Amino acid sequence: MAEAAHTTHSDPIVLEITGLSCGGCAAKTRRHLEAVNGVAEVTVDHTAGRAEVTPQPEATPAPEDLLAAVHAAGYTAQLARRTDSAEIDLPVFGMSCGGCASKVQRELEALDSVKSAQVDHTRGIATVTPADRGPQASELAAAVARAGFSVTPQDSGNEEKSAGEAGAGNASKTSEPAPTQPAGQTDPQRDGAVCDLRIEGMTCASCVSTVEQALAGVSGVESANVNLANKQARVRLSRKVEPDRLVKAVKDAGYGARPAEQEDQDTEAARERAQSRREWALFAVSALLTLPLVAQMGFELVGLPGHLPPLVQLALALPVQVFAGARFYKAAWPALKRFSGNMDTLVALGTTAAFGLSLYNVVAAPTSDLLAWGGGGHLYFEAAAAVITLVLLGRILEDRATRSAGAAVQALMRLRPDEARVERGGETVSVPADQVVQGDVAIVRPGERIPVDGRVLSGESQSDESLVTGESLPVAKGPGDNVVGGAINGDGLLRIEATAVGQQSTLGKIIDMVQSAQASKPPVQRLVDKVASVFVPAVVGVAVATLIGWLLAGASLQTALIYAVAVLVIACPCALGLATPTAIMVGTGLAARRGVLIKDASALEQARGVTTVVFDKTGTLTEGKPEVRDARPFGGIDEGDLMRLVGSVQQGSSHPLAEAIVAYARQQDADLTTPEDFQNVSGKGVLATVGGRRLAVGSHRLMAEQDVDTAGTQETTDSFEAQGWSVVYVGELGESPRLVGVLGLGDRLKPGVDAAVAALQAEGIEVTLLSGDNRRAAEAVAAQIGIDRVIAEVLPADKEREIERLREQGHVIAMVGDGVNDAPALAAADIGIAMGEGTDVALQTAGIALMRGDPRLVAEAIHLSRATYGKIRQNLFWAFAYNTVAIPVAAVGLLSPIIAGAAMALSSVSVATNSLLLRRQGRVANRGASVASTVQGKEATA
Repeated sequence: MAEAAHTTHSDPIVLEITGLSCGGCAAKTRRHLEAVNGVAEVTVDHTAGRAEVTPQPEATPAPEDLLAAVHAAGYTAQLARRTDSAEIDLPVFGMSCGGCASKVQRELEALDSVKSAQVDHTRGIATVTPADRGPQASELAAAVARAGFSVTPQDSGNEEKSAGEAGAGNASKTSEPAPTQPAGQTDPQRDGAVCDLRIEGMTCASCVSTVEQALAGVSGVESANVNLANKQARVRLSRKVEPDRLVKAVKDAGYGARPAEQEDQDTEAARERAQSRREWALFAVSALLTLPLVAQMGFELVGLPGHLPPLVQLALALPVQVFAGARFYKAAWPALKRFSGNMDTLVALGTTAAFGLSLYNVVAAPTSDLLAWGGGGHLYFEAAAAVITLVLLGRILEDRATRSAGAAVQALMRLRPDEARVERGGETVSVPADQVVQGDVAIVRPGERIPVDGRVLSGESQSDESLVTGESLPVAKGPGDNVVGGAINGDGLLRIEATAVGQQSTLGKIIDMVQSAQASKPPVQRLVDKVASVFVPAVVGVAVATLIGWLLAGASLQTALIYAVAVLVIACPCALGLATPTAIMVGTGLAARRGVLIKDASALEQARGVTTVVFDKTGTLTEGKPEVRDARPFGGIDEGDLMRLVGSVQQGSSHPLAEAIVAYARQQDADLTTPEDFQNVSGKGVLATVGGRRLAVGSHRLMAEQDVDTAGTQETTDSFEAQGWSVVYVGELGESPRLVGVLGLGDRLKPGVDAAVAALQAEGIEVTLLSGDNRRAAEAVAAQIGIDRVIAEVLPADKEREIERLREQGHVIAMVGDGVNDAPALAAADIGIAMGEGTDVALQTAGIALMRGDPRLVAEAIHLSRATYGKIRQNLFWAFAYNTVAIPVAAVGLLSPIIAGAAMALSSVSVATNSLLLRRQGRVANRGASVASTVQGKEATA
């Protein structure tokens, strides 16, 4: 829906906001806007991407403060565009011809609040000129609806065209560029928008399947992944969908739902603590009432009458069944209405059967026996009460374990400080940290957490980034250095300029990536989902068969019913539902704490099967900071003239080698000039003219293409390559092309590269070096760090083909890189691993991102992926094996309902606890270091 734009100063201020995808986004934005001085009221419409801000009578908020508040919420905004006549651009979806436009125009101009309307069906835009009384958004929407169209997308087809054209229409009124998307957000008018929901009432894998089916049935939902462990659903939308529709779908399925917001963690934690206290209190009362019922089975051993009086048993069991068991009935009833089931259905059916049979026996018993000791021999109140009590205990322990599994994300969120000191209006003021905007100057005192990502303007200190990036040692910081939000400042005072805030910050991206990974499902989960969808009906069928079978075998109704109850109670779909998500939550959280970000469960599964790791060289194994080690002039020129020529040419290039050559030339006080006719030859070098001389600077291939003879440089280049240096040739072109110089450039290997290679080889993984450098130089580097296979002299465009060739040979490939030219190879590999110091393109292409440029993290990532997947397999084996063995054992009468209830509670707790054992995984890179020598300071090619 569109917001009306008014022209008087006291009327609402309208903002156009990009990135709002659900009601949670709108609520978050509203809170930030309401905190701005001078704001009286705020209305945010996430479907239209607009906010209407009503100023206070005595003060009007500054537009820049409003825009900053939206930015602090993690979105981008601009003032609603107007012409001098305060025109309103209204998106209209579904128009296909001029007749459609005419209908919309007639309906709009029929409004008293509209002076005129112009409708362009090709752009999907209606331009409305208000009358004296500006139109309300609802009026405009209703008018468009009467014409048979909508101001919101009705289907993906219409949206794809109209949304884009609407944006074009708005852009036509101004030359301003469209605002960029904040990190972690998706434009709700594009495919792939995401809405997160918190789900209440789920207890097992069957619940997960039910909620997913309910969400998937909503028009506009592309996919829905529900996580039993953290009780969240991540819904991917193909078009705009009202969150209320998603919430309603979940509620209709018998569960609770509400939009999830990242910043409400404290509130959520408080709610969970209160819920935990209530559950412990309920369990305590239930246990006190159940204990005498269970204890009576041993009374005869100590000389007491065998059973409590029937009325006493009923008085003890009734509160347990009605109050403690209410949660099971409440959750089971919606499932029964849909002719489906969940774990609550099994517990409710089983305990009701035992309690109902016992109640019938009490009613049928002689009055004289009701208060008589030993008169309750055929009652099973203890079975019903004990099962409810034990399941309650199991739920409490299970919730505690699953909360521990998600502790990594909670810990990351707690790294954000509550307040920040920023310079505003010439003075330093304290503001909520989430209101710091890009460009703000923040003051960070010793020992404080850095509030946002930024660049140091003044001051020197050390930054402890261990809890953010996993970097164990403090990092020295000074003017010009970048700092990471959430890190702890050392003993110096820093003045920093905010460069990234909210979800755009490093910490925000980490949290979003970890949550995305935890919301995803590995392919193996598909089998679990299929089993879960039929599990409860199958168990009920087995229970009915057990009842009938024992009756046919001559057993009494009481005996047959108790065995059937044991079958119902011992079945555990919750163990199936927890097996995968708890392991993924712990594994991805542990990886994040160690500096490894796993994007999704598919990446986790791919990484565990890696057989070959392919390393790019420059910036991945090396520091990526080459230096000129030697410069040899040829053809009768001196070194000064050589550096003047080659330095001038390389000023036109941004390649690391070019920057190193320019820096060296300036150190030699070379008189550099601006190159002319500059031409880049991809993967080979550059051509340019300096002082009327046409020059070629680059590889041996470029010299050959330009007919420059390099035969006389063999001894020099052999010497350079033997030391692992890159060779750069300089040729002068013309009628008789000639070589005028050769440069040798070296880089330093990153600390621990040999330990990284050794750790991978210890895991049984083959390591390959992929380089664009000459073979001798690449092999020299490989020999230093223990790599056996080298693929050299590969142009950037050919890296992808080399990866495909390795895959065709049967290898499962992990490609490790950091640059733009690595992105195709990262995408071509089975799993791409991007260095954290690399480019955004590489990080977006990869399935795993390393938060710092440490090659040892590659082995860590693969090791943790294997360990996590191992836990998933263990959990699934236990869950399937437990149900496969336990249900038949209960069916043949070898387990009482009490033992069955205890076993069921133990099964889900054991699965969650087994996942928590992942935290005990040691660092694989440390083991690699024990079998490799330190190579810090060795030379390598660039």
